[in-house]
Amino acid sequence: MLPEHELPVRIFGTKAFIDFLGPQDEPWLRVLVREMQRFEGRRWHELAERLADPLSCEAPHFKRRCATRVLARLWRRDRVTAVPPIEARARLFQAAAASTAPAAEVIAATASSFEITPEALSNALLGDLPRERRVRAPVPTPEPGELVLRINLAVVQAVLMRASAVDLRLRGAARPIVRLAKLHGLLCVLRLSERDLDPVLEISGPFSIFRHTLLYGRALAALLPHLAWCARFELKASVALRGRLVDVGVESGAPIYPAAPPSAFDSRLEERFARDFERIAPDWHLIREPEPLRAGNTLIFPDFLLQHRIHAERRVLVEVVGFWTPEYLATKLARLRGSGATNLIVCIDDRRGCGNEGHAASWPVIRFRRWIDAEEVLRAAEGMPWRS
Repeated sequence: MLPEHELPVRIFGTKAFIDFLGPQDEPWLRVLVREMQRFEGRRWHELAERLADPLSCEAPHFKRRCATRVLARLWRRDRVTAVPPIEARARLFQAAAASTAPAAEVIAATASSFEITPEALSNALLGDLPRERRVRAPVPTPEPGELVLRINLAVVQAVLMRASAVDLRLRGAARPIVRLAKLHGLLCVLRLSERDLDPVLEISGPFSIFRHTLLYGRALAALLPHLAWCARFELKASVALRGRLVDVGVESGAPIYPAAPPSAFDSRLEERFARDFERIAPDWHLIREPEPLRAGNTLIFPDFLLQHRIHAERRVLVEVVGFWTPEYLATKLARLRGSGATNLIVCIDDRRGCGNEGHAASWPVIRFRRWIDAEEVLRAAEGMPWRS
């Protein structure tokens, strides 16, 4: 995550504005990339020392710091050495302790015992220290236009990592975004906008929970690049920046790097449950992403619909709860009750709980860790009272 003090953000009163990189920043980005490419094969600390100095051209300070950190993630540190570093040090130090010859001769003799060159031995001696590893540029190296989008994405993600609350207004392709938020286990509620029919996704931010803050923040940040697949979005967040709580907004058209198209299954948990259930329940259909439930002005998207192949009136909705607090779980169950759904199974992830106790529900509640027991879900479904 980019550090707060390096973010290109301007604060005016209670509002903060992100200073996005754009085409005007591509010239100095090209200079920065060329400078980093010059250090191909050299030690990482040498590159780090060079990046601490000014470029040969003008570059905005905060933008350049963010760009340097993002590029440092793309440039890798080569872990491969001719011989294991620990073994190289042990043999060389033993040889030096047992010999009075000059250091160059001891190094050459030790390298010969490994059947490598003295230079390869020198590279291996400290090869397990991150700052001593050799620099390797990405292939192919991203063009400045792509780097602009990647850096902007990292900046917005770093801002959201400090959010206490996020409102995400969606138009078109809202359902995949809601599904993705649920797959990442985010604490979220979907409601209908008062102005129009566009749904609004209310998400609790990392600063609103007391445990798993970093993990939760990363889950929220992972949602951001997928917004490009919406016809339109408007994100508003309350964020703790520079000692105060400010409002930040990001809308469609913001120059951030988009995610790849969503796959059929974004969650191994969902994929495994679907596979296990279809294997043990040949009399049931498993339908992903069924129609949403309406609870007042809120829409709830269940994860699965289980429908009997012969008795079609036997329909069971499955709702999976990821990150949760006792208060969130109570509100979640209350909204589910408000939807009027009776044939419902709630699966709760105990690993992501931010509390010690859940709340009683009028439907089967299945607690799980790592994976959902498909047999337990099937027993719960078959034991339900059915209504036409």
